[in-house]
Amino acid sequence: MSNKTPFIDNNFDFFPFTNETIKTIKSPADEKAAVTFADSSILQTVSYEAFKRLSFTFTKEHLEHVIKACLSPDASDNDRYVLACVLKNAETASNGKFPLCQDTGIANIFGWKKSLFITQNLNGKNDYENITEGTKHLYDEKKLRFSTTCPVNFWDEKDPKNNMPAQITIFNENSCLAPMPAFIENTPENSMSFVFCAKGGGSSNKTSFVQGTKATLNKTAMCRFLKDQITHFGTSACPPYTIAVVAGGLSPEQNTLTLKLATAGAYDSMTYEPNPYGFRDKELEDEVKKIASETGYGAQFGGTKFCVDAVVIRLPRHGASCPLSAGVSCSAHRNLKVIVTEEGYYLEKTVSTPSQLPGFDDCMKFLNKNSADSSSEKIINTNNGMTSTLSQLESCKPGDRVLLSGKILVARDAAHARWQKLIDEGKPLPDYTTCYPVCYAGPARTPDGQIIGSFGPTTAGRMDSYAESLMSRGAALVTLAKGNRSKTWQDGCKKYKGFYLGTPGGIAAMIASSYIKSQKILDYEDLGMEAVRLVEVENLPCFVITDKNGNDFYEELHG
Repeated sequence: MSNKTPFIDNNFDFFPFTNETIKTIKSPADEKAAVTFADSSILQTVSYEAFKRLSFTFTKEHLEHVIKACLSPDASDNDRYVLACVLKNAETASNGKFPLCQDTGIANIFGWKKSLFITQNLNGKNDYENITEGTKHLYDEKKLRFSTTCPVNFWDEKDPKNNMPAQITIFNENSCLAPMPAFIENTPENSMSFVFCAKGGGSSNKTSFVQGTKATLNKTAMCRFLKDQITHFGTSACPPYTIAVVAGGLSPEQNTLTLKLATAGAYDSMTYEPNPYGFRDKELEDEVKKIASETGYGAQFGGTKFCVDAVVIRLPRHGASCPLSAGVSCSAHRNLKVIVTEEGYYLEKTVSTPSQLPGFDDCMKFLNKNSADSSSEKIINTNNGMTSTLSQLESCKPGDRVLLSGKILVARDAAHARWQKLIDEGKPLPDYTTCYPVCYAGPARTPDGQIIGSFGPTTAGRMDSYAESLMSRGAALVTLAKGNRSKTWQDGCKKYKGFYLGTPGGIAAMIASSYIKSQKILDYEDLGMEAVRLVEVENLPCFVITDKNGNDFYEELHG
């Protein structure tokens, strides 16, 4: 890597080109008419390096947000514990073995060609094919999770086993559907800029869109909209969140693309000065943070740190409509800016050693204190069958923290669908379903020499429809996942004396490296990351969310 000072600011690392991959041809009469020709194969390297960096490390800004929240005097004990875990997870992932999150996400790439920057198809592949090749190579080499499913007909799907296709969008300068990201303004005339983003399903699922009217454009109505949207985000997408809101847009597509880019950090440096094309609103961003704090959700298990940052953008609109959207980026805030010039490419800096940041060690005290003082934590051993596990949980109430040790099943959407099909066909469930707690998860692929890949809970609510069919047969009486659940599951717990435990989300590298002792596939190996596994854990931290009487922690937060 060169020591060249970046042209934009000190937030980028520079990597020079070592051969003639790019040539700029200038007109003798007018240097402004210069044309830069780039071999599109360099986009393979750029996409590979971008996803490698963002999958394992965070930007300094994001980590500083988390540290500030953790050390805030109004943070709850549970806030501090979860935020300290998020920071410890970042330190674990920075070693490059375990990705930050088990859901390594759909690969999203947004590119802008500035002025006369022309890519040449010299290796037989166009821009999209080269970006795909680099991305696919990285996902395979670094053992990232393959989350994509592709249809074979309208109803059935298969795992392509490469996480493709990626979502790739490339614009020419001034032809972008959404506002141009401000960081591109300082780039050279002939260059190509990118925002790379790994977007997990949990945070994508929190995106909402409504068609409003002029009547929405007053503070009272807008605050009502914000409160409704933020409250309904819930905790299943792994807060603390970066919350984005977009009001206006010349079309629904402009609004939602702007929202997507806002959650990916593209508009972090957008102006607050009102203008016809798009700007941020500081007052409403503060309102978003205030509303988020008042939800009581906190960093997943009660408190004030539901949100660490907010971006609220106002766009132009048709007089008859006012598109409104809201969305989040989860605590695994994996986005990276990249610029390609005739000299080389620039990668946005991330932090390779989070423990060296000011305040990091102070945050670890909250984690170490909780780990050392287990007097308030009940240790639950799952190895002696479901009756024993339920007996040990008997006296636990919503909000209690327990440490889980022993064997658990790992199964999520596709496995549950197959179990339900057995029931629908009048067949019995596999014997293993009634023996152990069920954790809803889909781990990343296992790195060489490790027990399992990054491992974290997925959203509990997606399995709520199976409550009666499974619980009535003695299965899923104890479940582990993340986020709030519906009354259907609460009623099931009350009827069948079950428990729902919440495992902290956003700490998948930490869980894989510290709490899992063994794993094997039990069933449905063809489902890839959704196969049924038997996993042994030791002192896995969990919070009781729903108890045997149907009492629910998140409902109690709101009275």
